[in-house]
Amino acid sequence: MRLGLALGYWGRGPNPAHLELARSAEELGYDSVWTAEAWGSDAFTPLTWIAAHTSRIRLGTAVAQMAARTPTATAMHALTLDHLSGGRMMLGLGLSGPQVVEGWYGRPFPASPLTATREYVDVIRQVLRREAPVELDGRFHALPYAGPDGTGLGKPLRAITHPLRPDVPLLLGAEGPKNVAQTTRIADGWLPLYWSPTRTDVYEAPLARLREGFVVAPMVRAHVCDDVTEGLLPVKAMLGFYIGGMGHAARNFHADLMARMGYADAARRIQELFAAGRREEAVLAVPDAFADEISLIGPRQRIAERLELWRKGPVTDLLVTSPDPRTLRVMAELNS
Repeated sequence: MRLGLALGYWGRGPNPAHLELARSAEELGYDSVWTAEAWGSDAFTPLTWIAAHTSRIRLGTAVAQMAARTPTATAMHALTLDHLSGGRMMLGLGLSGPQVVEGWYGRPFPASPLTATREYVDVIRQVLRREAPVELDGRFHALPYAGPDGTGLGKPLRAITHPLRPDVPLLLGAEGPKNVAQTTRIADGWLPLYWSPTRTDVYEAPLARLREGFVVAPMVRAHVCDDVTEGLLPVKAMLGFYIGGMGHAARNFHADLMARMGYADAARRIQELFAAGRREEAVLAVPDAFADEISLIGPRQRIAERLELWRKGPVTDLLVTSPDPRTLRVMAELNS
């Protein structure tokens, strides 16, 4: 099981510690470093900055949002950074949800998310293979554009720049069972949002026949500390925000996932409290048991014992979220 460092997206501004954390992770033998985006910083620019200050560690987006760019624009980002980094790029993509797609990007959330994802991936694969001009008679990502408001003058084009690698790894962030099942068919890997090594049955069907080399790379909050309850608070804060704030009450993929993992009542309560403006209570309503099973928190020995559970399942890469250099070092030592 390889280790990755998940830096996430910025808050109010750039985190001055991120570059040093990435360089430390490379020195410790971490295989990859990952950036993200929501509705603030983008995923590719920080990753390019990290690429310029490292030499070996692989570079991934977890995740770049599909609504933020056309698939050809995303492919351009990927092939450019792959060249600049000497072939270290990994492209992680996510569809996001209606609240972000329509509220931030000003685009309609696709009526058929599976079809939209499949078309997006198809276009990117065509760009990177560069075997022919890119064409797709798609419902959401038609190339050339053939809508009623077009000029009719568009023509299929092939990338001017020759990609360094035609097979840049493409991973998808997927939550629903059908989306996960499709991911195993069309992508090179899967980026689970929440992963519990004690509840692998939640994804038993879609993961039953994984092809060789398929990557399963969940994020995990890790922190070496004496007080487990206190150490879980950042995990609960994250869950409270994602379950309560990142999505509409009627359509929240994160809350749906928490429900499928056995915490339906708690998910509803978190949503209710967050919607009522009682955010601190929403965080406290996150069950310690749920926060604990999807993270690695506590003394070194406790983390070492729990890490064995993660190794027994299909996980190939563990993307560690931690701002603590000591924790990153302990994780590297335990995984060596």
